[in-house]
Amino acid sequence: MDDAGRRDLTDRRRAGRLVVPSEQAPADRTLLERSAIEELSHHADPWRVLRILSEFVEGFDALNEVGPAVTVFGSARAKPDDPYYAAGMALGAALANRGFAVITGGGPGIMEAVNRGCHEAGGLSVGCNIELPHEQALNKYVDLGVEFRYFFVRKNMFVKYARGFVIFPGGFGTLDELFESLTLAQTGKIEHFPIVLFGSPYWKGLLGWLEEHVLGSGAIAPDDLKLMTLTDDPEEAAAMATRPLPVRIDEPREQTGEPKADAR
Repeated sequence: MDDAGRRDLTDRRRAGRLVVPSEQAPADRTLLERSAIEELSHHADPWRVLRILSEFVEGFDALNEVGPAVTVFGSARAKPDDPYYAAGMALGAALANRGFAVITGGGPGIMEAVNRGCHEAGGLSVGCNIELPHEQALNKYVDLGVEFRYFFVRKNMFVKYARGFVIFPGGFGTLDELFESLTLAQTGKIEHFPIVLFGSPYWKGLLGWLEEHVLGSGAIAPDDLKLMTLTDDPEEAAAMATRPLPVRIDEPREQTGEPKADAR
């Protein structure tokens, strides 16, 4: 077939292990929106569970041997001349020098910067990519890359295989990861888990709003704001994210007298 007859590869994108037409809906959207056919058949969702299960298994299998790691979030739109890009590279190198792998979303911007800094410093650079309507390819500094269809599976990997988070300036996706990590820490789903905000000029407005309005209205407790730390120094961010927090010993359960399963 000549070049004129070949299909342009730009109209395709990755979907997990597959390459599909770009107009095909992402798996997340298909999961959340029910078509008329599905409403009648009631069969699609049970079968989709098997795909979700397989994605968990693939993620667990790929990341199980990563070792100590820190997950870093930040904008995909940051350019190499952005000061936060340089800071991301410095953080990646600082974590590698401490013997930690880095885990990012595997895309461009801050994710690329952190992967690059870690990779060039000799550390393990991990990327957990996600299927999007407009393909986000893994950046070239990822040593171990995993492709996901579902955001909630990918999010599980960010938390399960990390010992802390560093969160750079970013958009809705970054804010989603920030507030999800805070919710997990606030509700005790993750403990002794540092959450480090990088870039005080970017985050101070949000922190002020949380203190004035959210805390002021009684929607959170004063200690909830202590779940986050703030820095502008990559070395300090690496130290904060890898520093073990004090271990809390819980009292035995009153109803049984048995210690909690996670008590040390």
